[in-house]
Amino acid sequence: VQLQASGGGLVQAGASLRLSCAASGRAFSNYVMGWFRQTPGKEREFVAAISRNSGLSDYADSVKGRFTISRDNARNMVYLQMNTLKPEDTAVYYCAASLYTGRRQPTGYDTWGQGTLVTVSS
Repeated sequence: VQLQASGGGLVQAGASLRLSCAASGRAFSNYVMGWFRQTPGKEREFVAAISRNSGLSDYADSVKGRFTISRDNARNMVYLQMNTLKPEDTAVYYCAASLYTGRRQPTGYDTWGQGTLVTVSS
């Protein structure tokens, strides 16, 4: 599978953004999907993950209650709805796919998109 993330931009604190990740290739529904983010000089950080059938989702404590991950297997899409954005959410956001368990570690994912920049001004 190949991944293409989009939807980033510059917003003010308190605003919302929705990131999208389009997957190409077959068997998208076989993949656990995740979102990660990274700022310069820091390691890639887990944001959210969703199971193959959308039955389970997981969030980092820092975004729980503000971000929602979802997927549409018919359209090969995964989304990250980000509400009440904070300046500390500023990062490059990456979508990732895992044929196995995924979870919270970047090493659990096989394929990565190119990243989309989210900048939140105070």
